[in-house]
Amino acid sequence: MKLIRFGLPGAEKPGIVTEAGTFDVSAFGEDFGEKFLETDGLQRLAAWWEKNSGSCPQVPAGTRLGAPLQRPSKIICIGLNYADHAKETNAQIPQEPIVFFKSTSSLVGPNDDLTIPRNSEKTDWEVELAVVIGKKASYVEEKDALDYIAGYALHNDYSERAFQLERGGQWVKGKSCDTFAPLGPWLVTKDEVKDVDNLRLWLTVNGKTMQDGTTANLIFKIPFLVSYLSQFMTLLPGDVISTGTPAGVGLGMNPQVYLKAGDVIELGIDGLGTSKQTAVAFK
Repeated sequence: MKLIRFGLPGAEKPGIVTEAGTFDVSAFGEDFGEKFLETDGLQRLAAWWEKNSGSCPQVPAGTRLGAPLQRPSKIICIGLNYADHAKETNAQIPQEPIVFFKSTSSLVGPNDDLTIPRNSEKTDWEVELAVVIGKKASYVEEKDALDYIAGYALHNDYSERAFQLERGGQWVKGKSCDTFAPLGPWLVTKDEVKDVDNLRLWLTVNGKTMQDGTTANLIFKIPFLVSYLSQFMTLLPGDVISTGTPAGVGLGMNPQVYLKAGDVIELGIDGLGTSKQTAVAFK
C-alpha cells in the first residue's frame, strides 16, 4: 500500500494511493500514527479496504498532501552514510554510524514551502531514504530487523550548515528548523519495495541536477541501522530513520552553493514518489 495524509495543515485525513487513483479512507476511522502501526493497522486497513473500497471517495487532484504519518516520537538521522558524501565534505568514513536527531516540529508535507530560517546564509539540501518503524524495537538482532519496518518514504533532510557546524558543533541545531523535514508523498509499505538496497535517489535545484545516487552505496545498510539504533534507544511505531545522503550537497561544492528565496527544489526515489519545495524567506 501507499499511504498518504491530505488536507490543511493540522487537519489532515488518511488516504491511500492505488493504480485506480487516490482515495479518502477517513471512514476507516484512524489516522496513520504510532497507535495505528502498533495495533496492526496496516493489516487491518488492507482488510477494510477490500470490503469498502467501492464506497471511498477520490481525493480531488491538487489537494495538499501532509506528511504521510502523524508526528512521530522521534526523527533519527544517520550522518555521512555515503562514502562520496563523506569525501566531498572532507570527513572520514565513519567506523560506526553517526547518529543525530531532527526535531519532530520540522516535519511538513512533501510539497510545502521551505522556510529559510531567520539569519540563515547556508541552508542546504539532502535527499534521503527514510525508514518508518512498524513495531516497538529494542535490542533487535540484525537478522530480524526487517520485521520491525513498516515501510519507506522520501525525505529531504534540510540543513543550515552554519547552525550545524559553526554554532557549537551540535548538528541538531542545523537540522531542526521549521519546514526542514518534508516527508512523502507516500509511506510505501515494505512489500512494495523489492530491493531497498538498489534505489536511485536524485535532487535538482531550479532544474539543475545536484544529487544522483543509489542506496547501493549506503555504508551502513538498513537492517544494521535498525539493529544498531535499537541497542541505544527503543524505537517506537512511526519513528523515522533517515539514512543519509549521497554526494552533491551545497556544502561540498567549490564554491559552496546555498538556497535562497525563490529556489525550487525537486527530489525523488525509485518507487517512493517525488516532492517539490519552493524556498521562501522567513517572515
